Amino acid sequence: MKAIAYLQPQAIEHPESLVDLQLPAPTPTARDLLVRVSAVSVNPVDTKVRLSRVPQAGQPEVLGWDAVGTVEALGSAVEGFAVGDRVYYAGAINRPGSNAELQLVDHRIAARAPASLTDADAAALPLTAITAWELLFDR
Repeated sequence: MKAIAYLQPQAIEHPESLVDLQLPAPTPTARDLLVRVSAVSVNPVDTKVRLSRVPQAGQPEVLGWDAVGTVEALGSAVEGFAVGDRVYYAGAINRPGSNAELQLVDHRIAARAPASLTDADAAALPLTAITAWELLFDR
């Protein structure tokens, strides 16, 4: 699958700060949705991680957390979703990100994307909506 990743922390102005790669397609484990990514958003966390976290043993680090896409496969313990569902989510920082054609997402942090939203609008919501909710109601 195609992906955009970084190999070492660098300023975005550096020509190799982000690189196009071909990576193996991921395989879902028990609680995973395998999502074909349709749209992503970029958040401050993308920049902060890219500038500070060194990828393990020279492995590429795929960034991106907020995304929308279509479920292509399900893990054995997934409930409430089906192949073909359009979902949106703020992925986990400890897993490969959404800047790829395919992404594994724990079904417990995904939701069906509202039909009234475009892919771009749906991808822009997850982390920003959680942040706003916490500011308004939890803090």
